[in-house]
This record gives sequence, C-alpha cells and structure tokens, in this order.
Amino acid sequence: MRRATLVLLFGLATPVLADDIDISGRLEQGGLAVGRVPAGASVRFNDRAIATTDAGTFVIGFDRDAPAVSEVVVILPDGKTQKKSLEIIPRHWQIERVDGLPQKLVTPDPATEAHIAQDNQLMVAARERTEPIPFYESGFIRPAEGRISGVFGSQRILNGVPRRPHVGLDIAGPVGTPVSASADGIVSLAKADMILTGQTVVIEHGFGLDTVYIHMSEIRVKDGAHVKQGDVIGAIGQSGRANGPHLHFGVMWFNTRLDPETILAVMPAKKN
Repeated sequence: MRRATLVLLFGLATPVLADDIDISGRLEQGGLAVGRVPAGASVRFNDRAIATTDAGTFVIGFDRDAPAVSEVVVILPDGKTQKKSLEIIPRHWQIERVDGLPQKLVTPDPATEAHIAQDNQLMVAARERTEPIPFYESGFIRPAEGRISGVFGSQRILNGVPRRPHVGLDIAGPVGTPVSASADGIVSLAKADMILTGQTVVIEHGFGLDTVYIHMSEIRVKDGAHVKQGDVIGAIGQSGRANGPHLHFGVMWFNTRLDPETILAVMPAKKN
C-alpha cells in the first residue's frame, strides 16, 4: 500500500506545498496532516474555520472515506487568498470478524438503545470541548503495551452481523495492564458505565484533536484533569462491548475519526 508520509513539524520530510502554505503528514484516508502558514493568516479546510497557533501551525484530518481531493483555503495577513488542493490516497480495508459478544449489545433492545444514545451525547459534548492550547506538540506515544488485535478502518462483522467500520487501534493485554495518556492534554470525559465502550476516557489535546481510551477495567483520572504524556489514566479491561481484555485506542479530530497509527507516525513523542 502506497502512503504519502511527509512530515514537516517533526522533521521527517520536506513540505509538499510551496508558496505560503506548508502541508505535511499522511495525506491518506484516516490520515493526519500538520500545516504552517504565515503568522496572522486564517485557514479554512472543507468549509471549517481552522485554529492556528501564534506561529501559524495547525492540524487537519481526513475521514476513513475521505474523497480523493480536499482543499485548504488561506487568507494571508495582506488579504490575499491562496487555495491548495490536497490529493488524498485511498486505502484498502481489512475485514474483521468478532464473535462471542453479548447479543444484546449487537442488536440492543429499546431501553439499551436509549442508554447508548445518552452515551453518544456525552461523547459529542466531549468533542465540543476544544482547548485553545496545542498540547499535542508533546507528540504521542502508544498508550499501552500489548498485541495489536484490531486495526483502524476494518469492516467489522459482529456475531455474524455486518456493522460499522472499526475506528481505532485495539491493544490486547492482561486485565490491569496500565494505560497511559498518549500526549499532554485535558480530560474531557471520564465515565465508568457507558454501554458499548465501558469505562471510557477522552483527552483533548488542543485544536479539536482528541484521544479516546475505552473498555478499561478502571479509571484513574477525573473530568477536567490536566494530564501529561505517560501519566497512568486507567487499565486494560473488558468493559462494554468486548469479547476479551484490550484497550481500544481512538483518535478524533472534531467529528472525524483518524487512524491512531497515523498520529503516532506523524507526531512522535519529542525526545528529551
């Protein structure tokens, strides 16, 4: 599979665009890109206003099913407008079969569906809590040790029933294995009794970039806590809709789900 791995801010490659806009990262479905524009410029991406740091840096993400072309529009401090088209590389997705799940969580009854809807609203509220500080500049680490048991983007077949694609990275390990914050940030959700995701933590890393940690056996942080990369926030478990102990590690940019392996490659942890 061909990938465009072009990293600017973390020093792994040359920017792909000239003029006043630099874009780098993985320009692929499920990918993350980082950019730089002149300080004071404003940025729009797919009709969304994008926050920039004082130095003019920003992040953008591409959905699992992102179209072949996306556009970045920049209004420079002198009022001039520049537009850049980004060619997004398509990916081929695996098919994963998961059996042995509680059937009521695959085809929930009305009461369970209502609880799931309430949980989803909590997740929406967590994504709306955007910090204006680029905590993500700490870079990201893998949050737990263990075997990779599920990958981003795969088509899931649960108990023989096709369901939505998988939107995270599954890390299998013994119950109680420590789970750490992947990067600096603010805890925007810490809830222990979500129906599908079980014991769940969401961390906001600034500018709409979140990480998600679910199916845990315990939570060791509280909503609103400021965490540093490597802080233990919980432990691997089997809560929610899970057929074995593992951590589901997810990454979101606003409402766009991203491939966690992308963020680990594009924004690796800074070396001391």
